[in-house]
Amino acid sequence: MFRSGMQAERVERHPHLPKTAEDTIAMPRPTAAQLAYGACTVIFSTLAMLLLFQTSSGPGIAVIALAALALGLLVALTVPSSGTRTAQAPAEPVADEERVPTTL
Repeated sequence: MFRSGMQAERVERHPHLPKTAEDTIAMPRPTAAQLAYGACTVIFSTLAMLLLFQTSSGPGIAVIALAALALGLLVALTVPSSGTRTAQAPAEPVADEERVPTTL
C-alpha cells in the first residue's frame, strides 16, 4: 500500500471509465504578485495593529494575527492576475496626412 521513503505512487485510471469533473477542472494558481501583496499586507497590518492597540495579552495578539491574515487573503484575492487582463481596443490608425515628419 504505502512505500517507505515518502514516494507517492501514481494511480492510473482505467481507459473505459468516464472522466469525472475532478479530472477536468484546473485549479488556478496564485501569481507572484498576489503572494507578495498578500504577504506584505499581513506583515504591515500586523505591525500597525500591534502598535495601534498596544496589546500584550495572548488573546489580543491572536485576534490581531487572525485579522491580519484575513486582510492579507482579501488583498491577495483582489489583486488581478496576469491571465485575466482584458484586451484593450486597438488604437485608431493615424492617417498619412496627420503625420508630421521630424527632420533636423
